[in-house]
Amino acid sequence: MNHSQWFLLVGALLLVIGFTAPSIKRLPVTSAIIYLAVGVAVGPTVLSLFHINPLKQSALLEILTEVAVLISLFAAGIKMPVPISLPRWRAPILMAFVSMSATVGIMSLFGHFVLGLPLGAAVLLGAILAPTDPVLASDVQIRHPGDRDRLRFNLTCEAGMNDGTAFPFVMLGLGLLGLNEIGGLGMKWMFTDVLWATGAGIAIGLLLGTAAGQLGWALRRRDPNYPLLDDFIGLGLIAATYGLSDLAQAWGSLAVFFAAVALRHHEHRLCQPCEPTGTGEAGSMANTTVSGGSLVFKEHLERLSVVILILLVGGTLFLDSWSLRAVATALFLFLVARPLSVFIGLAFSRTPDRLKGMIGWFGVRGIGTLYYLMYAIQHGLPENLALELTHLTLIVVTLSIVLHGISVKPLLNRFWRSQEPPSLAHCASA
Repeated sequence: MNHSQWFLLVGALLLVIGFTAPSIKRLPVTSAIIYLAVGVAVGPTVLSLFHINPLKQSALLEILTEVAVLISLFAAGIKMPVPISLPRWRAPILMAFVSMSATVGIMSLFGHFVLGLPLGAAVLLGAILAPTDPVLASDVQIRHPGDRDRLRFNLTCEAGMNDGTAFPFVMLGLGLLGLNEIGGLGMKWMFTDVLWATGAGIAIGLLLGTAAGQLGWALRRRDPNYPLLDDFIGLGLIAATYGLSDLAQAWGSLAVFFAAVALRHHEHRLCQPCEPTGTGEAGSMANTTVSGGSLVFKEHLERLSVVILILLVGGTLFLDSWSLRAVATALFLFLVARPLSVFIGLAFSRTPDRLKGMIGWFGVRGIGTLYYLMYAIQHGLPENLALELTHLTLIVVTLSIVLHGISVKPLLNRFWRSQEPPSLAHCASA
């Protein structure tokens, strides 16, 4: 497939999706399944019009997936309900750190003792598959800044953080394979990749997000109609935060998420004195925030990235990609590792078991997982291990798109019908 045919395919798909959006929303499946089906149909599985080789094109795929994840993390952070409070965030913090670590451990044991992978490759597989996805999980994530649903809040907040908290385990896996310096007894890894990179990433995000919010507010306080380019500010904040984090050897994905959270929280705090009036100059300032103005554009970019990347996933699959080994890995992750890790992480919280069960099932894997895989390949992963991990990862992502995409609407409808709509006000007891 040449570039003209590729543009024609993407353009036709976008036009169809755009004109039939109301009908697609009524379907019992997610739009990601439609993109995947098109990719499989035109890829090597059916028509063989194009084929993506993840090993040969890992550099391009790393950039595409990285950009998609960063945009999605920023959009997720902007939609976090404010004001921020530790009681609200306790459950997702436990999931992003404890549950994610438990998932890495469980999948590492599975990879080593069941799949027969070397220990380093097993840890790397666990780290690649552990984080939930901020890109593909839109149906189970917060829809707008005023969304108070507890299930969506926990899943969105977890996905926003664990893309960064999984990175130390990627580096540990690479270190055990001799591709990253971890030091004696792993001390260099612990201090550099865990403590410093995590703490510095969060701090950089909070600092830059707060500074952007303060500057935008100061300019619009003098003139409520000051023509700020909110889209450019949002993109600039993503790029600057990620670039500074990379220079500081901190986790950029974690920094971008917290930059968005800090921007939204700081603007809300500044707007609070003018919110009761809701009219006049003060009211107009309350409604003209950088976070609010940049969100719509980021969501459009996010949707476009989903279309492109899911098409590419379909273009990587052959009929013989569906091995028992790969399908078993996916099912073990979805049915054992993810639910068990959620119950471990939330064991001492007051989160209801029914909510834990829903959270345990909706651990969507997608673009973030592909990014970690491409990152590992680009950092010297041996070809035999790269082929094995690519095979396993692609099937896990594909089955996640299908199984979670089929189940999300009926399960959520049943969950919400069976109880009063949960509010974040209850999160204080979580």
